[in-house]
Amino acid sequence: MARLSVKVAPKASRSAILGWAGEFLRVAVAAAPERGKANAAVEELIAEALDIPHGRVRVIVGPSGRRKTLAIDGLSDAEVSRRLASRGVQEMAPK
Repeated sequence: MARLSVKVAPKASRSAILGWAGEFLRVAVAAAPERGKANAAVEELIAEALDIPHGRVRVIVGPSGRRKTLAIDGLSDAEVSRRLASRGVQEMAPK
């Protein structure tokens, strides 16, 4: 099982993977951070990017915060990195 650290920007104009910022993958979701809607949107966005079923991605740390850890069943950390890179998600330059 892979783990992925993400930093979420809820209530964005559109949902998208923005790229890496240090150890965190920055993502934006259109959903509001209420009643788990943003968490579900993050899980769905990452599952789609990794080309896996939505049920294999779940928030395991930080359900009410912007920084979260996702568990990704059936993939290694290296495979997650490879799949994200194949989608054009590159490491972000430091600000």
